[in-house]
Amino acid sequence: MAHKNKVLTSINFEGEGRCVDIFVRPDGTFGFEEFRRDIEDGRGWFPIGFFGDQVFSSEEDARIEARATVPWFGVAMDVRAGPLKPSHRVV
Repeated sequence: MAHKNKVLTSINFEGEGRCVDIFVRPDGTFGFEEFRRDIEDGRGWFPIGFFGDQVFSSEEDARIEARATVPWFGVAMDVRAGPLKPSHRVV
């Protein structure tokens, strides 16, 4: 049986061609991944950062590392207005 991570937050950047997902694993640990999609391609999102194997003890720790690692993520978080909205996607 494959494990599935629950996406807590998904932040898009620049025309929704890139995003970072902050997720929780079934074991209660947290992580993040950077994704990209080419809208004209139609195959959907695919990982480009390969950060998903990193393990964090909290959602906040995962977010802090994503800000430090993905150059555009901090900018997107800074300009985002209002509280974070949950995604509830499963990856």
